[in-house]
Amino acid sequence: MKINENLKLILNLNRVQQTLERRFEGYLDGLGFSDFIILFHLYQDSDGKMRRIDLAEKVGLTASGVTRQLLSMEKIGLVGRRVNKNDARSTYVTLRSGGKRKFEEAMKQAELFCDELTPLKNSRETMSLSKLLLELGGKIR
Repeated sequence: MKINENLKLILNLNRVQQTLERRFEGYLDGLGFSDFIILFHLYQDSDGKMRRIDLAEKVGLTASGVTRQLLSMEKIGLVGRRVNKNDARSTYVTLRSGGKRKFEEAMKQAELFCDELTPLKNSRETMSLSKLLLELGGKIR
């Protein structure tokens, strides 16, 4: 069956994403890819906290999906929760000191991993692909 190039691109992006997640998880000493992404977004926030619903949106999960993901992270001291003083129905996810340390260690390993893994030979290729991914809905600049 012949498929158009745009569909082929999307299917290949999906396959690459699955492969990267699997390989990434084996590289970061027990920190899963989803955990890393959550810690990344919390670390990027100036207060080290986010509403669960906002975090779910950033990581591409449902509110219940991010809540399930956070339970195990809370148990090992990477994140905490805080009630929103202005709205008791809403809670914040907070980056704990153990999570900050773990993220900083993982970030160094992640950058080394990506430098080794990325087949692009020059920054123009990397920038072109990054631009395309932003156009497709990526958010990291």
